Amino acid sequence: MSTTRPYPPGDRGPEPGGASGASEGGVAATGASGEGAEAPSGAASSQGGPQVRRLSFEDESGVVPMARDFTRQALYAWGWLPAASADQRAAAEDVLLVVSELVTNACLHAEGPDQLRISCDNKVIRVEVADRGTGQPAPRTPHRAGRPGGHGMFIVQRLCLDWGVVRTPGVSGKTVWAELGAPA
Repeated sequence: MSTTRPYPPGDRGPEPGGASGASEGGVAATGASGEGAEAPSGAASSQGGPQVRRLSFEDESGVVPMARDFTRQALYAWGWLPAASADQRAAAEDVLLVVSELVTNACLHAEGPDQLRISCDNKVIRVEVADRGTGQPAPRTPHRAGRPGGHGMFIVQRLCLDWGVVRTPGVSGKTVWAELGAPA
C-alpha cells in the first residue's frame, strides 16, 4: 500500500527539534561515515522507545553501499544480526534490500538522498529516506520481464508491512518510508 499522509501511521507529528543529525536514545550520527553512530545493543532503548540512527549523505558519493553498511551496523547493534535462523537472516536481508532500493530510487529519480533514518522497536524496523525530489514513487510494471530497472518500489511493496511518502507543506522534497516486521 502506498500512502501520502502528513505523518506516517502511528506518528503524532514531526519530531521535536526537527530533523537534526542527532538521533533519539542518545545516539548521534555525524556525517556519512557513521562515526558516533553506535547505539546501545538491544531492540529498544532503556526508555522503552525505538532505537534510531541517522546517516547524512551531504556531499557524499557511493551512497548505496554506504547506506547498506550503515544499516548492517545498526542491525548488528540491535540484535538482528548475526541471525540465529534462516528466517532471521532473511528478515535482515529484506531490510538491507529495502534500504538499497529506497536510496537508489532517490539517486535515480530525486536528485539524490539527503538522509537515511532507521528506527527499530521490538516488532518493526522503519526505514526513511529523505530527498529533495518532487516525484511520487509508485510500483510499476516493468516494460519487459527480465530486464533491469523498474522493480524497486514493487520490491519495497512486497517486502514491507506498509510504506508511504511524507511531504512537509512549503518544503521541497519528501521522505519515503517503509516498515518491515521483526523476525520471529
